[in-house]
Amino acid sequence: MEHGPLHLGRETFGRPEDRGRLPTHQEAESLLEEWVTNARLKLHMRQVATLMETWARETLKLADDQIDLWYLTGLLHDADWDRWPEKHGQIIVAWLEERHFDPDLIHGIAAHGWHHFGVTPVSDLDKMVFAFDELSGFVHAVSLVRPDGYEGMEVSSVKKKLKQLSFAAQVNRDDIEAGLQLTGLAFEDLCAFVIRVQKSVS
Repeated sequence: MEHGPLHLGRETFGRPEDRGRLPTHQEAESLLEEWVTNARLKLHMRQVATLMETWARETLKLADDQIDLWYLTGLLHDADWDRWPEKHGQIIVAWLEERHFDPDLIHGIAAHGWHHFGVTPVSDLDKMVFAFDELSGFVHAVSLVRPDGYEGMEVSSVKKKLKQLSFAAQVNRDDIEAGLQLTGLAFEDLCAFVIRVQKSVS
């Protein structure tokens, strides 16, 4: 099988002894300020971070350190896309590995680009960042064409727009479906969660 230019060529990242070692929120924010100038992309990263954090807290009821891991995975998943789109995935993975951060964080970030990076989502963390990524972007696109944005948005209206292939054509519908298959979640449930949580992120 021929690999694309973003393929990372491996599925193991970091060192096991670094598990639990995470960047501080200040370090992560500083990286975003340095690497990401696109305001829309920065918003997307914050939206996915909030979705991940809320899912970890509300649905999985994880401990605070794990909630932090989920938040940072969402926040940093596209950190290198703005400046190095041709090396997306490679730069952020290298940055995190050089600083000996948690391998679960690095694997989660790599797994969000499953079909580009060749890194299979394995853990719940991996699967949810993959599932949220495209759906988050699509739901936000729907909000932008509604007079009231997120207010009153129904899952049915998102579903209708999904079928309109010319709308937000850059969003990969197959990845949205793959995310549902991976997580075993119903579209209605995951989409309702995204609408509810994401509308508070600006």
